[in-house]
Amino acid sequence: MLTSFFPGFALGFSLILAIGAQNAFVLRQGLRREHVFAVCLTCAVSDAVLIAAGVYGMGSLAQAVPWFEPAMRYGGALFLLCYGAMSFRSAWRGGASMEMTGARVTGLAATLVTVLAFTWLNPHVYLDTVVLVGSISAQYDDRMFFALGAMLASFVFFFSLGYGARALGPLFARPRAWQVLDAGIGVVMWGIALKLVAM
Repeated sequence: MLTSFFPGFALGFSLILAIGAQNAFVLRQGLRREHVFAVCLTCAVSDAVLIAAGVYGMGSLAQAVPWFEPAMRYGGALFLLCYGAMSFRSAWRGGASMEMTGARVTGLAATLVTVLAFTWLNPHVYLDTVVLVGSISAQYDDRMFFALGAMLASFVFFFSLGYGARALGPLFARPRAWQVLDAGIGVVMWGIALKLVAM
């Protein structure tokens, strides 16, 4: 049981540790303290669904439906390009800070739509969680506990990122720090989008 659970946890944690579009969005929501619980829960549950799909043999969807992979790839790239442009615009305008007085708060529905798009329109999510985790899980006797380990890693990571971001609050009390963060997020988004198109 544990010999399957811990490798699943380690693999799941290592796959989501890299900075990506989804993680950048969770970090930003944590810094803004907007809908943090809902965003973290949505990311973690989405990962859990994808991990379960991979471990229990749903990874053949891309092979069964030839247009699925390119549709996800180009759709995801378009979304990331648009969101990256919005981040660059925020960085150019500046003026954001942790002072929320008078700041426009994004509604929960719009926030959840955005985080779901980051999750489900990103082909790398399918490659990591469905294909990679699914194929590696076949090497373990107890695939269920391997999957549970990978799922727990997602919950630990996203909630740590979302709520841990608050420790950076003093730094992001300065508008310049927000400009740097927004510019960095834009670079990440466009970099991933270009990589998707070039695949």
